[in-house]
Amino acid sequence: MPTKVSKKVAGMIIRSRKTILKDGVMTTSGIGEPSVYHALVVIFLEFFAWGLLTMPVISVLKETFPEHTFLMNGLIMGIKGILSFLSAPLIGALSDVWGRKFFLLVTVFFTCVPIPLMSINHWWFFAMISISGVFAVTFSVVFAYVADVTEENERSLAYGLVSATFAASLVISPALGAYMMNAYGENLVVAVATAIALLDVFIILVAVPESLPEKVRPSSWGAPISWEQADPFAALRKVGKDHTILMLCTTVFLSYLPEAGQYSCIFVYLKLVMDFNEVMVAVFIATIGLLSVGAQMILGVLMKQLGSKHTIMVGLLFEMLQLMWFGFGSQMWMMWAAGVLASVSSITYPAISAFVSMHSDADNQGLVQGMVTGMRGLCNGLGPAMFGVIFYLFHVDLNDDGKHRDESRTTHILDNATAGHADNFPQLIPGPPFVFGALLVICALLVAAFIPESGSVANNFRSGSRRQSGLSMEVHYEVERSKRHNGLSPLSPLVDNSALHCAL
Repeated sequence: MPTKVSKKVAGMIIRSRKTILKDGVMTTSGIGEPSVYHALVVIFLEFFAWGLLTMPVISVLKETFPEHTFLMNGLIMGIKGILSFLSAPLIGALSDVWGRKFFLLVTVFFTCVPIPLMSINHWWFFAMISISGVFAVTFSVVFAYVADVTEENERSLAYGLVSATFAASLVISPALGAYMMNAYGENLVVAVATAIALLDVFIILVAVPESLPEKVRPSSWGAPISWEQADPFAALRKVGKDHTILMLCTTVFLSYLPEAGQYSCIFVYLKLVMDFNEVMVAVFIATIGLLSVGAQMILGVLMKQLGSKHTIMVGLLFEMLQLMWFGFGSQMWMMWAAGVLASVSSITYPAISAFVSMHSDADNQGLVQGMVTGMRGLCNGLGPAMFGVIFYLFHVDLNDDGKHRDESRTTHILDNATAGHADNFPQLIPGPPFVFGALLVICALLVAAFIPESGSVANNFRSGSRRQSGLSMEVHYEVERSKRHNGLSPLSPLVDNSALHCAL
């Protein structure tokens, strides 16, 4: 068991952080000391660039794959999600050795590489989007960066700022991209998005300092990266060892699978099936984004009044309702109503994370959060592919002419009814994947109802974290060094498996 460190010593080390940085403990080539705000700028610019392309991508997708638009969209985003799930642990482990700045640069650069290809070759554009999934883990590296520069009692607020910044980047950018495309053409939107992506890369190179101190990297002691650290299924294999964790992860899988699929295609669906124009889709995104921010603000109140378990169930209930509305709705006002419900349902995953945090032992936080995050990452690959295949199987009509589509749908239903065919079912349901997703969420609700309201989560897991709760990396290093000098224990790497999973 590690010895306790007096608060006086810890306070002295924290206050001497600036001195330690100046003495060369941390390798930095940026502006100022590493902070959360550096990470916020990186996230905002990357997703603002992609947000500009929301409307152009929908048009190019329909133009490139006119017969199988939703199927190809699902496969493209599904491959990207699966590759991200497989590569995230390895990139996280490597960032623990080589530092965060390098991998911020790599992930942002390769994630944005497909953008200029949109004006060159559409096939290469979509192929590169799929392949870029290997590096589409900027969030993982950003969360690790934030963990490096904050104390544990500040971390939830910092993570909230990162999520809010992501939402803010998508409030304005789709509308701006739609306006530029209508006024000046698609090529200008691509050029502006490319310029913003390059600006993001430049800022990382010049302004973002390294957050990981040189002396706390495992390579300082010659520690190799183990397969367990890089194995994306390592955390998932431990799910069944604890009953509560098993139910939580099952709830996440059943609820986030349709959510991931919905996110991958909803804007395409609104434009090509529900006859939303570019401006309406952009306004829809902005409105739902703002409402989601509001829902997050009342999350704390809900958890105090209802408890974490019942808050999760409220979020799942709204998710089920919005999926039903998207699936059965055939009018524009129904889509807006579904969107409002979707903004409220955004509290589900934060409520699950809070439940895990409050009911887990301090030395199990990273391990348990890693399991939940790993399940979510798996859904990011499977969800879009599932939605694409279901759209394909149910022959959803993508004719942009709404009147022609309604007439052809009515004729098709009458013909099938006359012939006694049963395949008129998909024509009666505009969005079959959403209805199937609602059924999965109902199952998630049933599982969540049996989650214990109290008790320690993951009692069977002991990660043996060496890092003291509430201490920064520099403090923990000094603690380990003092123990080494006192002959109590050798200096050892600070980033163990639990910390790695927490970052991912």
